[in-house]
Formats: sequence, C-alpha cells, structure tokens
Amino acid sequence: MTPDYLVALLTFCFVSAMTPGPNNIMLMASGINYGVRRTLPHAAGVVVGWPLMLLLVALGLGRIFEIWPATYTVLKVVSGAYMLWLAWRIATASPAKGEVKGNGVPMSFISAAAFQWVNGKAWIMAVSSVAAFALTGNYAASVVAIVTCFTAASVVSSTSWTLFGVGLRRILTDPRYFRAINVFLALTLLASLWPMLVH
Repeated sequence: MTPDYLVALLTFCFVSAMTPGPNNIMLMASGINYGVRRTLPHAAGVVVGWPLMLLLVALGLGRIFEIWPATYTVLKVVSGAYMLWLAWRIATASPAKGEVKGNGVPMSFISAAAFQWVNGKAWIMAVSSVAAFALTGNYAASVVAIVTCFTAASVVSSTSWTLFGVGLRRILTDPRYFRAINVFLALTLLASLWPMLVH
C-alpha cells in the first residue's frame, strides 16, 4: 500500500463519513433532543456497527445482491419504511425540559448498530469502498486499512454531529424553533433516501 493509496483512502473515508446521511442526521437530532450523555450509546452503536458491517461486506456478504438482486429491492423497502418511521419520530419530538431530560427514548447501542443493516447509504458506501479500495494482490491488509480508516472517521463524524446538535440545542430555547429544526431534520433524513432509491 503506497502513501498515495492511504491518502486517497483516508480522504474518501472522512468525506463519506462527514457528509449528511441517516446516521449523522439522527445523531444531530439526538444531540438536540437528548444531549451528549444520552446520545453516547447511539454514537457508539454507529462507530461499532458500521465498520463491522463494512468488514462483513468485504468478507463476501455484499455478493448477496449479485446472487439475489431482489434482496436489494427488499432492503430498499425495509429501509424506506424504517426511515419514514424515524423521520416521524424526529419531527414529532417534544422539546426537552431542563438539562437533557427529554420525554423520548434515544436510540440504544444495539439499535444503532443494527440500523446499519437497513441503512441504504451504509450499504452503498460499504460496497463502493470495498470495490474501490480493496487490493486484489493484498486483499486482507487493504480490508483492514479500509475498516480502520472508516472506524476513525466514524468516531470523528459521530462526535462532531452529536456536538453540533447539542450546540443547536442551546440556542433553541423557543419551542417553535425547536420544532422547526426537528421537522427540517426529519425532511433531510427522508431526502437522504434518494441516493439509495436511484442506485
């Protein structure tokens, strides 16, 4: 693996991880609604669940879509329905009273890790990153590099989007603005489905 390869891989991983997508939008919404401490299990679930999914795709799980193309259609339907439900939960969340005591329930570690399997963007990123950066002559080492880089990028991304949400929370003292931001995030989450639907 050359320095050029590693620079390209790191750039791809960090840009992919930092761009708005279902994980980041939901982490930001959780930061707004629940604060840092209650969002930590959600963030940890993303940081562990996404690289694990990526590793399993690299080990051959992604071939399911080639062998049975209908499974990708099923994934789209399940993912779309789940995202609609999540968007509704975000849009209808009530402002928390006082210091991070919202009346809802933030996503758990297990739920966030499991969510990766119905996250269309995660599947697209996993398959495309393995296709682009796995080296046939040095497959195992390149997969380790891809998973390691994406794990680091996920830590930075999850932390940044959660803290961004917490920062917004501090200025959203008026419930009308709070609700408007949540509705905006819900619509953005729905818009993030577009790449999966057209892929």
